[in-house]
Amino acid sequence: MEPFNLDDDTLLAAHDPSDMLGAIYGLPEQMEEAVRLMEHTGAKFDASLVQTIVVTGLGGSAVGGDMLRTYAGDKCPVPILVNRSYTLPSYVGKDTLVIAVSYSGNTEETLSAYADAKARGAQIVAVTSGGILKKQAWEDGHAVITVPGGLQPRAAAGYLFIPQLMLLQQAGLLPEGHAEIEETVRLLREMRKLLAPASPTEQNLAKQTALRLYGKIPLIHGAVGLTEVIAYRWKTQINENAQTPAFAHCYPELNHNEIVGFDVPQELIEKLEIITLTCSRNHPRVQKRIEITAGEVLAAASCGQTELAALGESDLAQMFSLLYLGDYASAYLAALYGLDPTPVEKIEYLKRRLAD
Repeated sequence: MEPFNLDDDTLLAAHDPSDMLGAIYGLPEQMEEAVRLMEHTGAKFDASLVQTIVVTGLGGSAVGGDMLRTYAGDKCPVPILVNRSYTLPSYVGKDTLVIAVSYSGNTEETLSAYADAKARGAQIVAVTSGGILKKQAWEDGHAVITVPGGLQPRAAAGYLFIPQLMLLQQAGLLPEGHAEIEETVRLLREMRKLLAPASPTEQNLAKQTALRLYGKIPLIHGAVGLTEVIAYRWKTQINENAQTPAFAHCYPELNHNEIVGFDVPQELIEKLEIITLTCSRNHPRVQKRIEITAGEVLAAASCGQTELAALGESDLAQMFSLLYLGDYASAYLAALYGLDPTPVEKIEYLKRRLAD
């Protein structure tokens, strides 16, 4: 079928925060609102007792934990794990901070993990817009960070990441980072001028990227560190927003397996479009691996290849610059297919069946 015209007037007014393009547009303001929320929060925990941190959540509610784990890897004195299960690892106990994240407050896996953390005597902070999680945490006397509701969880990355980041900063487990947040917000606003629907395709990198992905199977490559989690974010945003298969992997691991798999069958290889996300924080050897892999090893493969570089100076800005580009590209890919990027009917169906 012919792709939708991304410069059509019907996209130009897409600033309603209840739809996906409007929510993406509002990410800089969302981050600022989350900062103001945290400046007045009473959520606290005893950092002197914490030996491990576990962020438990699923889907869009887990992405903030993934980004926290990645961002804090070389900054936080205690390890951070992201848990996507009904139960918690065996080491969780009184010396563990469990951050239970459910945007709706009703995610059954997160509620189960919350009960597990409570039974083990862990310190708990809930991040949610309401629901059962908020009610239960309040009743149990645990700290609750209440964020604004009304969005799809995947569209609430600012609301779900910034509170976790600032919670650890306020407790002294991460260095103060207001300057990084301010840089990130400024950068996203500048990027928005070129990525939003009103920006024509010839100067809009997100629209151009969506066109490269149209009719293809996206394969998103990141690198261990800042871009690994963003590559996975691209994959899941393409899955949910554009309702199409997508896959992700990261360097250097993909050099030990995936690069061998681009020979046959040719008719499928031709349907792949590789997007490689890079940033200035890549280890020099990893960056060399990317250059050799893309420029030599896969040069003869019949798939497409595109490299996209992060913008900004700080770790936070570089992560969010690639996240923002990917969010817009996934929504434009949905538009090319004539789809509404907001609803996730299969997920809602699954929830209804589980409730039977």
